[in-house]
Amino acid sequence: MKIIAGLTSHKVHINKALNQMQNVNKSQSKFISITLGLFLGIIGRINFLQLSRYSKYGEQYFRKQFSNNFNFMEFNRILIQSNCSSTLAIAFDPCHISKSGKKTAHVGWYWSGVSNASKWGLEIGGLAVVDIANHSAFHLEAIQTKQDKSKTLLMQYANSILKHKDALAKLSKYILVDAYFSKEPFVTAICNQQLEIISRLRKDAHLQYEYTGVQKEGRGRPKQFDGKVDYKNINLDHFKEIENGEKEKIYQAKLYSKSLKKWINLVIVYTQKKGKWTHRSYFSTDLSLSAKIILEYYSSRFQIEFLYRDAKQNTGLNHCQARSEEKLNMHFNLALTAVNIAKITHWIPLKKENRLTFSMRDIKTYYSNILHIDRFIKGFGISPNTKKNKTIIKKLRDFGKIAA
Repeated sequence: MKIIAGLTSHKVHINKALNQMQNVNKSQSKFISITLGLFLGIIGRINFLQLSRYSKYGEQYFRKQFSNNFNFMEFNRILIQSNCSSTLAIAFDPCHISKSGKKTAHVGWYWSGVSNASKWGLEIGGLAVVDIANHSAFHLEAIQTKQDKSKTLLMQYANSILKHKDALAKLSKYILVDAYFSKEPFVTAICNQQLEIISRLRKDAHLQYEYTGVQKEGRGRPKQFDGKVDYKNINLDHFKEIENGEKEKIYQAKLYSKSLKKWINLVIVYTQKKGKWTHRSYFSTDLSLSAKIILEYYSSRFQIEFLYRDAKQNTGLNHCQARSEEKLNMHFNLALTAVNIAKITHWIPLKKENRLTFSMRDIKTYYSNILHIDRFIKGFGISPNTKKNKTIIKKLRDFGKIAA
């Protein structure tokens, strides 16, 4: 694609990140740059045969390179810190990957949130950065969940995060997870490593007020709690009123969670639906955060779901035909990193007032058009840099886009 001037800015970001990494040789740099471009441009299934069809390299070249290790955490961290805002948080969420057969590494029954049922296949624990200011998620690394009976699934997830705690700390100390992870073993493991959790509690979570009165003199343990929280009749002596509207009420307090065995910063949001008040409880282990930040950060967590959606629909997250753990790991991370490259190249540089909703489908169409135009130009020996051809190429590269 070098032949078409001005259409390869994605390679600028890729090469800039690769040049800042250590222990990456020229051969691997070349492979990563070429393959990310192919993941962006190939329409249809993305596998070894397709990669060879759309490039000058054979199928065995890709099979061999997919077996090698590559530090996607460092690569994506550099991309994010170079292009995104400084208001960041870490999101973690498992994602089910469709896979048939019984010989693939760690294949088994995993929960699928989309189907709301356990399904046969694979699972990755996805670490991503949520750019709060730009309201978008960027992939860091996908870690395949293993069929390990010696550890609970929850602790496997915790270990996947803590394995990269030093790299994550350079980006943010806040870990965003859904209500499933609001359990003591997971929360304690994360908080013991100077990281903080922002998540949601069950509606009936057992919470206790802090006792702030005068302690009795004499022997005995000082009184610590001042009763259990009744969600239908909260004690406003302990709660701070944040918002009191006709349809929504928000309160914040420092409370003790019996299940988590620690003090938490709780925000309760009451909403009125069909004449009845319902509530949701959000919390952070950082007691200094405001209610606004807790709610803003948690609501941004869902951006990781859009990251998975874009990778499954456009960059072949479900398409890997390999069975070894190394090749699967390479494929999952390339598919998700390709979405990063698309956002950083075509969406982040735009001013916020000029941004439309991010469309991975349009960017995929754009790169597919470039891939085919480049092949025709080389085949016919046409100069792409004449005034007339530049105008035609500009129209052709946007052919088929929804928002051309």
